[in-house]
Amino acid sequence: MIDDPHRAIRKISQVGYYRLSGYWYPCRKIDIDSEGYQRKQYGKPKRVSQFLEGTTFSACFELYLFDKELRMLLMDAIERIEIYFRTVIAHEMGRKDPLAYTDPQYIDPYHKTDYESNGKTLNAWDNWLRSQQEKIDRCNEDYIEWHKASNRSIPFWVAVEAWDFRNTSKYYEMLYEKYQIPIAKKVNVRYPKNLRNWLKEINTARNRCAHHTRIWNQSSSNPLRYEKDSAFFSDLPSSNNSRKRLMGLISVIWYLISQIGPNSDWIYRIADLVDGAPKLPVCIYTAMGIPDSGFPRKAFGI
Repeated sequence: MIDDPHRAIRKISQVGYYRLSGYWYPCRKIDIDSEGYQRKQYGKPKRVSQFLEGTTFSACFELYLFDKELRMLLMDAIERIEIYFRTVIAHEMGRKDPLAYTDPQYIDPYHKTDYESNGKTLNAWDNWLRSQQEKIDRCNEDYIEWHKASNRSIPFWVAVEAWDFRNTSKYYEMLYEKYQIPIAKKVNVRYPKNLRNWLKEINTARNRCAHHTRIWNQSSSNPLRYEKDSAFFSDLPSSNNSRKRLMGLISVIWYLISQIGPNSDWIYRIADLVDGAPKLPVCIYTAMGIPDSGFPRKAFGI
């Protein structure tokens, strides 16, 4: 139902029909065949043009605004995580060698193994080296320019300032595990493979947020791993659905933030936002991997 046609026209002209359609799409009815089975399209339930009863344009637009606030809160936390890990990695590896980020001796051989792609021979380490060098070449910050102008090698703790989250998470992923362990210990993560998984998924979420893409109902093909890593996770929703969706992402982000900045109130702001989610004739919580009863404050100790 369009409760205010003039406002609807104004908002569609401001935001775009297809962008907004992603927020009312879940409220479209599913096509059912004569035998009562859902028809499929591209492997998913086929939707028809009719909407579920109780769907309003205003509520769908509130969902759009809710998603925007969610992205802003996630970016606030991800920025802190990104800067922290750039700093810690530079410190831990830089004291072994100021130019360790260019030295393959610290990289697991798996990531230096060649593979074929479009007729070219590549490997992850070479790809990463090119990517981070491009970041440094494009960076015009004073501390980078000074090293370039004086023809000095750029030490680790300077180079990381030009990296993005992908450079950071990928470098950690490629390190030998013995070098990953002390970095993971800084945030009380027991298993380096878990931190590798977390940083990779957080980077994906960061890219979605940076490009203003829907986040509230997205699902990852790689469920977050946090079983047995810390007692913190024992009471949190841990179903496969939760770990593939926003609930899992919030869980690992908050765990890292709570280690980096114990006085942060980020989780309270997330809980308040989620509990105030707009009301629609579909379960918004399920799409986020959150229990139907609402944000599990008690499990987070809040």
